[in-house]
Amino acid sequence: MFRPCIDLHQGRVKQIVGGTLTDDGAGLKTNFESERPAEWYAALYRRDGLEGGHVIMLGPGNEAAARAALAAYPGGLQVGGGIRADNAREWLEAGASHVIVTSWLFREGRLDPERLAALERAVGRSRLVLDLSCRRREDRWWVVTNRWQTFTELEVTPATLAMLSRHCAEFLIHAADVEGLCRGIDLELVELLARHSPVPATYAGGARSLEDLETVTRLSEGRVHLTIGSALDIFGGTGVRYADCVAFNRRWLAEHAS
Repeated sequence: MFRPCIDLHQGRVKQIVGGTLTDDGAGLKTNFESERPAEWYAALYRRDGLEGGHVIMLGPGNEAAARAALAAYPGGLQVGGGIRADNAREWLEAGASHVIVTSWLFREGRLDPERLAALERAVGRSRLVLDLSCRRREDRWWVVTNRWQTFTELEVTPATLAMLSRHCAEFLIHAADVEGLCRGIDLELVELLARHSPVPATYAGGARSLEDLETVTRLSEGRVHLTIGSALDIFGGTGVRYADCVAFNRRWLAEHAS
């Protein structure tokens, strides 16, 4: 299944090569910067019945744009970027269906159980998405924080997925090494999620064709969803038509209606 996205950087909708996003902005590579505001994309997703898309605030200066998107599609979008236990409720009240959290859950590279518990108390398990975006090191996947710059000590494994699934409704996982490159998905990571994630998971990173969407959906029997960014025509790409993704979802849902 296709999940849409709205990636925000400096208040604008952009598609960025994930591995180039740093604090000082040096070396940042942007594949696309939209002339349209975030709420235009939100209204489009609402029109086409696409639920569960994510609005990601990549750094400061994106709050107004994120709120505008949520207002255009209340209850239809998840929001992440700078979410903490003390502000999570306000994002739900602004119209987000779920909050997405990564960096705040870690201290000195280690997952903080107390912060996870506080966040779960603040919004409830059913409205919490844990972002386990990761990068490869020594052929293993490690969760990365601070806009995918900092490696943590948390490895993405079946045991990790099982443990964290008890505290959240879904996972969101960007394969940061291939994010924005349109060179194909990290199939091994997708297979890991398909086999071992006890809750729905959305994978993002490297998707370049409708075949990628078909592959992810088939391997996971619909349990792993796919976000397509830079390859999508509404983000200036040429590899995938947005209309074809919408049609794919409608076909899959019709075929699996019970």
